[in-house]
Amino acid sequence: MTWGTELWDQFDNLDKHTQWGIDFLERYAKFVKERLEIEQSYAKQLRNLVKKYCPKRSKEEEPRFTSCTSFYSILNELTDYAGQREVVAEDLGHRVYGELMRYSQELKAERKHHLQEGRKAQQYLDQCWKQMDNSKRKFERDCREAEKASMTFERLDNDANATKSEVEKAKAQFYTRTHMADESKNEYAAQLQNFNAEQWKHFNNAIPHIFQNLQAMDERRTTKLGETYRSFAEAERRVIPIVSKCWDGMVAAAKAVDERRDSGIVIESFKSGFQHPEDFPFEDFSQNLSRTGSDGTISTPKIEREPPPVQRLDPKHLTSRTKNKLWLFGKKPKSPTSSPPPPPPSFGSSRVRGSSMLFGSDLVSQYLTSVPKIPQNLRALRRAAPSLEDFSHLPPEQRRKRLQQRIEDLHRDLQKETDQRDALDKMKDVYEKNPQMGDPNSLQPKISETMITMEKLRSEIHKNQCWLSEAEGKSRGERRHSTDNQHHPPAGRESPEGSYTNDTAQEHTPQRGSSPPPKHADPHEFEDEFDDDDPLPVIGHCKVLYAFDGQNEGTLVISEDEVLYVIEEDKGDGWTRARKQSGVEGYVPTSYVEITMERNSKGAVTYI
Repeated sequence: MTWGTELWDQFDNLDKHTQWGIDFLERYAKFVKERLEIEQSYAKQLRNLVKKYCPKRSKEEEPRFTSCTSFYSILNELTDYAGQREVVAEDLGHRVYGELMRYSQELKAERKHHLQEGRKAQQYLDQCWKQMDNSKRKFERDCREAEKASMTFERLDNDANATKSEVEKAKAQFYTRTHMADESKNEYAAQLQNFNAEQWKHFNNAIPHIFQNLQAMDERRTTKLGETYRSFAEAERRVIPIVSKCWDGMVAAAKAVDERRDSGIVIESFKSGFQHPEDFPFEDFSQNLSRTGSDGTISTPKIEREPPPVQRLDPKHLTSRTKNKLWLFGKKPKSPTSSPPPPPPSFGSSRVRGSSMLFGSDLVSQYLTSVPKIPQNLRALRRAAPSLEDFSHLPPEQRRKRLQQRIEDLHRDLQKETDQRDALDKMKDVYEKNPQMGDPNSLQPKISETMITMEKLRSEIHKNQCWLSEAEGKSRGERRHSTDNQHHPPAGRESPEGSYTNDTAQEHTPQRGSSPPPKHADPHEFEDEFDDDDPLPVIGHCKVLYAFDGQNEGTLVISEDEVLYVIEEDKGDGWTRARKQSGVEGYVPTSYVEITMERNSKGAVTYI
C-alpha cells in the first residue's frame, strides 16, 4: 500500500502529517541537546570536585599513606570518568544532535519541494476544470438563446399580421443562435474531454508520484530516528570498557589500602630516635646532717666515703631546655612565665657541722643570692631560630632522614649541572670546529658559572654528608650510652630525653663526672647492635617471579607469586635483602623478583 493510491484525496492531511514528523524530529534533537548539556555539566562538576579535593601540592606534601594515595588514585580515576562523560557528550553532539539538525533542514527543503509540485498539479487541474465549466455554461446559455430564437421564429411565422421582413429576421436570428449553440457544444465537449484527461493524469500519475515521494521522505525520517536512537545508545556503550577500567581502578585503589604500611609510615615519620627515660636515682640530702648522741635520738651512721656530687636538673628548667623537641605523648608542656627556681645547694663540696648552721643566715643568704640568674641555655633557646641548616633542632631520626633527602636533592641538582656542562662543552667543540656557527668564547662565561655552581653543590653535599655522619654517630653513641647506663647506673642524674638539646654548646659539653665522648667514632662500630634493636624500614615490595630454595646461609626460601618487603636495595652483587610477611629476613636473587620501590623511600643503610 502506498500513499499515492490509498490517500489520493488526503493532500491536506499528508501536509500536516509530514510537518508533524519534522517537528517530532526536531523535538528529539532538542532532547539530545539537553542531554549532552547535562553530560557536559556533570563532567565539569566532577572535574571541579576532583580539583577541590586534590589541589596542587609540592613534592614535600606528596601523600605517603596508602589511604591517601588510594584516595588520590580514586580521584584520578574519577577524572578519567569525567573525561568519558565528555566523550559521550561529544559523540551525542556530533553523531546525533548535529546529524538530526542537518537532516531536519534537508527534510524541510524536500517536503517543501514535493508540496509545491502537488499544489501546482492541483492548480493546473483546477484551471482545466474552470475552462470546462466556462464552456459548459456558455453552451448552456447559447442553447437557451437558440431555443428562445426558435420560439420567436415560430410565433412570427404563425402570425398572419407579421410582415415578411420580421419573419425573415426572426429566422436568421434562429439560425444564428442555433449555430452558436452548436459551436458552444463542440467547445464544451472538447473542454470536458481535456479536463477528464487531465484529471486522470492528476489522480493516476502526478498525485501518486508526489505522495510516494512524501511517503519515502517520511520513511527515511523514521529510519533516521531509529539510527539516531541506536547512536544514542552506542555513545554510552563505547565508553563502557574505559568506564569499567575506571571502576576497576577504584576497586584496586581500595584494595591497596594497607593499615600496617600506614602504621609503619607513621613510625618512620615521627620516630625521634630517643631512648626511654631512665629511672631517677635517689638523692640523699640527709647525709650531711650531724646527730648528737645526747639528745636520745637515733642518728644516721656517718658515711666515710662521700658520694660524688650530683647535678640536679630542675623540671621547669628541663622543660625550657627541651623547647622544640618531640615529646612522646601529646603536646609539649608549657613553660611557666616566671623564672625557674634555682637548683638546691650542693652539699658534696663542704660538710656542715651542727644543726644550727643548717638553717642559719649564711645558708639563707646563699640561697637568695642564687635566685635571679637565668640559665644561659634558656637564653640561647629564646634567641635560636625555629629551624637550623643542619636540622639539629630535629630529633636524631628525623634529622637523619631530612639530611638524606637533602643530599639526594643536591645530587640531582649536581647531575643537572653536570649534564649542562657536558652540553656546553660539546657545543664549544662544535663552535671550535665550525667557527661560522658561533663564537666558542661566548660560551666560556656560562661554563665557568656552571663549574662554580657544581663546586658549590659538591661543597654542600660534603657538608651535609658530614652532618649525616655526625647524626648517625650520635644516634649510635646514644644507643651505646643508653645501653651502658642500663647495665651500669650513672653517678649523676640525666635528663629523661637523653643528651639532646637545642643548645649546641651544651650538647657537646661533657657533664662533670662523666667521660667525654670520643672525637672520631667509627660509624660501623655498633652497626650490628643498631640492626638488632631497630629492624630496617621497608623501602618497597617485590613479587617473586621464580621459586628459590635458599640453601645457602642467609638466603630466603621463596615461592612463585609470593610478596616480600624490600628492606635493602641491590648493591651490585645481584642480591636484594627482603623480609617475609612472617618477619624472617634474608637475601634473594634480584633477577628472581620484580621490585617496586616506594615513593620518597629512603634506603635502610646509607653508604658515604
